[in-house]
Amino acid sequence: MKITPCLLCGGSGTRLWPLSRKSYPKQFASLIGEESLFQASARRVSQAAGGLSFAPPLTITNNDFRFIVAEQLTEAGIDPGPILIEPEGRNTAPAVLAAALYLAQHDPEAVMLVAPSDHLIPDTAAFLASVEAGLSAVARGDLVTFGIAPTRPETGYGYLHLGAQPDSSGQPIALHNFVEKPDLANAERMLSAGDYLWNAGIFLFRVADILAAFEAHAPELLDPVRQSVTQARSDLGFVRLEPEAWGKARDISIDYAVMEKAQNLSVVPFSGEWSDLGGWDAVWRESGPDAQGVVCSDHATAIECADSLLRSEAEGVELVGIGLENIIAVAMQDAVLVAAKDRAQDVKEAVAALKARGAKQATQLPRDYRPWGWFESLATGARFQVKRIVVHPGAALSLQSHFHRSEHWIVVEGTAEVTIDDTTRLISENQSVYIPLGAVHRLRNPGKVPMVLIEVQTGTYLGEDDIIRYEDVYARS
Repeated sequence: MKITPCLLCGGSGTRLWPLSRKSYPKQFASLIGEESLFQASARRVSQAAGGLSFAPPLTITNNDFRFIVAEQLTEAGIDPGPILIEPEGRNTAPAVLAAALYLAQHDPEAVMLVAPSDHLIPDTAAFLASVEAGLSAVARGDLVTFGIAPTRPETGYGYLHLGAQPDSSGQPIALHNFVEKPDLANAERMLSAGDYLWNAGIFLFRVADILAAFEAHAPELLDPVRQSVTQARSDLGFVRLEPEAWGKARDISIDYAVMEKAQNLSVVPFSGEWSDLGGWDAVWRESGPDAQGVVCSDHATAIECADSLLRSEAEGVELVGIGLENIIAVAMQDAVLVAAKDRAQDVKEAVAALKARGAKQATQLPRDYRPWGWFESLATGARFQVKRIVVHPGAALSLQSHFHRSEHWIVVEGTAEVTIDDTTRLISENQSVYIPLGAVHRLRNPGKVPMVLIEVQTGTYLGEDDIIRYEDVYARS
């Protein structure tokens, strides 16, 4: 049986600030291992195992992340499949419904595996065995969810109350009810009871069955989402959902809209390792602390520390902790977090405080990712800015001009094809070119390796909105 993975990829992950920000959230970062969480999630559901085979994934994301999604899937050697672009975030119920309606156009009996793209599940074989176990319940028309065997009285997760005690078979069990995130006393009670599992937010069902569930329990979502899918348009291989109808869909989770009301629910218990990496305490726990309970990244040093996470994410920034206990310290190029480990869930309050102050660090990484590559600011003054720009092989910036600034480009790696007004020429390493204010210009990497240049901007205004685009291969306005 072929299953279509549906990856939900629109969250912001503010509890992992400063590494995860709105402009580049945690699913795209390499928090554990070399791959991003999104790449690992896609790889997990692209491997045939037992009686399972998978279609290319269907990803639901937003406009800002569309090129990152396509690029990371391609880098991982995974067929990107359909990428649906939400005009705005409306929570998981409209997203799942849009995916189901899109698939229904081709195969109403298709089986969907809906999964967040930012979870850590190291044992892929065990996870796929659980998915295969769930197919028996799917065949009889059930909506299947996956529950994680709890290892501690966790207050940050919702729970699933089972209709029976789970056994070692891993077969589906009837669900008694959903339980909201508990306080510590109730979490301890549920852990002791043995018939409660953590709610992983992963689902398996046939398209026809989930559409019937929406019809029965959230019919008000059907018309706007169906209209948005029907009127979607193709854009550079992406599927843009129609925005006006989409905006009329209620902002609600799949749990509240459907799952907590449906009667045809089954739970597959999963006893393997799992984490939603919902805070720096989870990253510390999943990173394998040493005998003193310390986790250090490269460029981080712990001296007589205990039960702490020290992580430097910036080139050239050495983070040193001395005598720390139960501390999280994360250093970036433009921001540093220091927090008690038991306050990890409060990091989102820091993000809110920074937003209230208008600090760009609340939402923007110093590295700005674009469909052609990325850039970062190295130095900024009243009338100048110095950037490092990296352009992917074969990629090109838009044909553009500026009202308020001129630019000086110095190539330090690779070769640049530079167009200035009516002239196009190649600029090699250690060569430079000047772009006068108002000149129509474009930068392209004609080579097979990334091209790196240093850009020096001078002018009265240096904001990213001082761009007039005349042509753009990425169809940005």
